[in-house]
Amino acid sequence: MCSAEPINCFPVLVNILSNTFLRLFNSTERIRVWSDPFPHIKNPGLMHEIFYRCLVFMLLLIAGLPSHFAMSSMDDYKVK
Repeated sequence: MCSAEPINCFPVLVNILSNTFLRLFNSTERIRVWSDPFPHIKNPGLMHEIFYRCLVFMLLLIAGLPSHFAMSSMDDYKVK
């Protein structure tokens, strides 16, 4: 019925149980349950802005990592 991940399985389980209880009480109504773990952004401009901000952040992070490793190895060389 659903995958083993709880984020996918719990809404499906709630849907099955709630519809079963409704059928037990002779109801014709149904309950629909859905899960959207990630919000959908309808504005593509906002999506591009978020992407470019993350890209700039990652580039700055990558630019700083080699110097960190170089300083660490220099300290190890001094201590021997």
